[in-house]
Amino acid sequence: MTFPPYLDAGDTIGIVAPARKVTREEMEFAIHWWERKGFRVVLGKHLFSEYHQYAGTDAERTADLQSMLRNSEIKAIFCARGGYGVMRIIDHIDFLSFNIEPKWVCGFSDITVLHSHINKNFKVATIHASMPFSMNEKSSLNLETLFQTLIGEQITYKCKPHPLNRLGECSGELTGGNLSLLYALSGSVSDIDTSNKILFIEDTDEYLYHIDRMMLHLKRAGKLENLAGLVIGSFTKMKDNDIAFGKNFEHIIREHCEEYNFPIAFNMPVGHGEINVAMKFGATYSMSIDHTMTTFQEK
Repeated sequence: MTFPPYLDAGDTIGIVAPARKVTREEMEFAIHWWERKGFRVVLGKHLFSEYHQYAGTDAERTADLQSMLRNSEIKAIFCARGGYGVMRIIDHIDFLSFNIEPKWVCGFSDITVLHSHINKNFKVATIHASMPFSMNEKSSLNLETLFQTLIGEQITYKCKPHPLNRLGECSGELTGGNLSLLYALSGSVSDIDTSNKILFIEDTDEYLYHIDRMMLHLKRAGKLENLAGLVIGSFTKMKDNDIAFGKNFEHIIREHCEEYNFPIAFNMPVGHGEINVAMKFGATYSMSIDHTMTTFQEK
């Protein structure tokens, strides 16, 4: 796996919106925060464009992302927010210059499409992290872990125990992202390889039976068969039908992993919750789970 150069003070960060639309006001906090950290911030030409729910047409969003990927001065690309839209443009992006001169691509949720496509096809590490849309005065931990990751610091996370954890130790390359997007990418050129890796999943605003269906799909597609470990982040705003599904998301996930023996850690503070710390997809992590805590550390 190739790791883009880590950032130094004075480097340039680009912000693009490859999915849902954003406003200038929603970007102001992030822009000023990163400028105070010593970075130059460049905005995509169409960052504040609107086309229905999207930040501009498919062509405009493609052009902005393409421009950032090709610009040698840009050392990291922040995706402004998630929503929906990256899958509509991913096959129109030329990654040739990025593959020659890689840079950090940062985001989560719908940005899982970029993480998966880049990790799978170009073997370049990316950063799963909070995005400018959700950066504010209350997100200091999210911002600081992203900053530390971008400058090359290795962070250790310690998570509280969960009764459904499966104790044990493992190490492996980290992959994954938003469960709904991993499900949607299955069988495509952006589909991830999970063999001997630590799989991370998170989601939001889904019905419990959808979680069950997506976990069943991962299982039937062989994605769980040879895992080194499984890490579960935030599953927020879960919904149920009038006739209750009968299980919460934790029990659904654990049920579909019963026939395997890899370690399983719940409570990772990553995803659509208030805390969303940064992790590197493509980096090798070690994970240790006992009765008192989970320790998750980049090697």
